[in-house]
Amino acid sequence: MPASPATVADIMTREITTVRADAAVRDAIHTMLDKHISGLPVVDAHGRLVGILTEGDLLRRAELGTQTERPRWLGFLLGPGRMAADYVQAHARTVGEIMTADVVSVAPDTPLADVVWLMERKRVRRLPVVSAGVPVGIVSRADLIRALSQMLAKDTEPAPGDTAIRRAILAEIERQPWGRRDGVIVTVHDGLVHLDGVIFDERERKALRVVAENAPGVKEVRDHLVWVEPSSGMSIEPGEDGWAAPTS
Repeated sequence: MPASPATVADIMTREITTVRADAAVRDAIHTMLDKHISGLPVVDAHGRLVGILTEGDLLRRAELGTQTERPRWLGFLLGPGRMAADYVQAHARTVGEIMTADVVSVAPDTPLADVVWLMERKRVRRLPVVSAGVPVGIVSRADLIRALSQMLAKDTEPAPGDTAIRRAILAEIERQPWGRRDGVIVTVHDGLVHLDGVIFDERERKALRVVAENAPGVKEVRDHLVWVEPSSGMSIEPGEDGWAAPTS
């Protein structure tokens, strides 16, 4: 299988559009619409990253009638500072006043696993890529999906024989913490894989099918696995479409 992209530099978008912190909100919106982008890295006069402006920063606006409205009692509990921040978000005229200043960024050599972790942890769709304080690219969920699409489209390895296919499937099962080679029987004939045996958690069925489907040279997978429910001892066999169906 071809080598997978390892770092941000392998997949990031290098041609980026930035906006100055002192730019007008109106101009930043025009740029986002013209470029068909949903986020802009914000830089200072020296080109250093100081924040990011996204569509989310523009939703609560007085012009749209969508500004945050809080009951007086809640405003009393939150304090004047929070209420003042809401007002700025709804009425500000410069990018620096409404941008997200606490921006999370990554370096070009950041592993992709760390990028995905940050996106999930921070609930963001894109991360500026920074070198020496200056944005040099941006990595988004779309970049990750594009890289995944390219990897799935590549199939340069010649198909191995049935013995090699079976060996690869069993080896992958053994590598997984949920795998049990003693409970699963794998047979291969002309690239057709048969999965037999007993499983004790229905979720193992799909995982075993995925293991077999990913082995190079596999043409089709037939699932004959029997699920034995541990507490009741009832057995469930796959139906014709491969999904589990109770036995009579």
